[in-house]
Amino acid sequence: MKKLDELSLSKELISFPSVTPTDAGAIKFLSKKLKLLGFKCKILKFKDKNKISAPILNLYAKRGNKSPNFCYAGHTDVVPPGDYGDWTTNPFKPKIKNGYLIGRGANDMKSSIACFISAVEKFLKKNQNFTGSISFLITGDEEGYAINGTKKVVDYLKKRKEKIDFCIVGEPTNPKKLGEMIKIGRRGSLSGTLKIFGSQGHIAYPHLSNNPISTLIKICHNLKKKPLDKGNRNFQPSNLEFTSIDVDNNAHNVIPATAIAKFNIRFNNLQTTSSLRKKINRIVSTTCKKNKCKFKLEFMANGEAFLTKPNKIILNAKKIIKKVTKINPVFSTTGGTSDARFIKKITPCLEFGLVNKTMHKVDECVSIKDLKKLTKIYFLILNEYFR
Repeated sequence: MKKLDELSLSKELISFPSVTPTDAGAIKFLSKKLKLLGFKCKILKFKDKNKISAPILNLYAKRGNKSPNFCYAGHTDVVPPGDYGDWTTNPFKPKIKNGYLIGRGANDMKSSIACFISAVEKFLKKNQNFTGSISFLITGDEEGYAINGTKKVVDYLKKRKEKIDFCIVGEPTNPKKLGEMIKIGRRGSLSGTLKIFGSQGHIAYPHLSNNPISTLIKICHNLKKKPLDKGNRNFQPSNLEFTSIDVDNNAHNVIPATAIAKFNIRFNNLQTTSSLRKKINRIVSTTCKKNKCKFKLEFMANGEAFLTKPNKIILNAKKIIKKVTKINPVFSTTGGTSDARFIKKITPCLEFGLVNKTMHKVDECVSIKDLKKLTKIYFLILNEYFR
């Protein structure tokens, strides 16, 4: 069997232009490679009834039928590369320059998938009488709406009573150097759209109108003037940010009838989507009532905050990372959301992958030395887990 080394696999994976929701052959490629290692592969295609998201291909691959089941989770989809002319190479034709592999998905997170596959190959070669189970949960819908991806794979596994005992999510967790950070939780995310209804009129006769912008400004002030909380030892303070304010008015002499604002809250485990909805609705309702305006408030929850308390597996992983990188990693819950928010419903998990400082940027890249180190880390974690 041809050796599945992390660099070659990374190059091959990056070459698929799998910009969400396009698969471009990446999932079938992984299925083919994992079958070479004796994995039984199930490609899962999910759709949503409301057609908010396009149909998505996902993969659940498993080798073995006995407990415990150690799972690796990741995604093959990537964000758009932008203008190809801004890159020093075609983002989907990866090249090595000065010890770095350049291409879209190099660190977020195709190379991490390659490292784990390579680690599994080494592990199976060393442990030919291995009796447990290793699985892969790979989605093509992490960078998008995340409706037809990991969330539905988790539901599928629950219905089939498929047990996963622990999971590593291979997201790029390290800010500057490999080994700096392990994610053991994530903040929740709640988005909202607020529409204020006033009354249109001539700018010279403001008393005959009700300007919704004035009310919206007051609401924005009221929502931002007091912190949601102070955070705690595991999480930074919850934070609300407005991302858009729009009135769609090109006239200088017309008071608009409506004003719209969009916002997002990244919140810790002191809050829930339910408590935040109530708090925001109360402030909006009170302010609109005082200003004689009506409103429409819509929310979209992207996940609750969660924390995985460090257990023996996580503490062992920390020791291994320190041994390989010579850096003592910190436990963190910073950053955006990840698919761990779905996986944590069925199994404890940690997140550890490559350096993230170039993710989503032009000339996204990863150190070739880091690829070798990450493969070694994953291999040693598997060895320790199944000892």
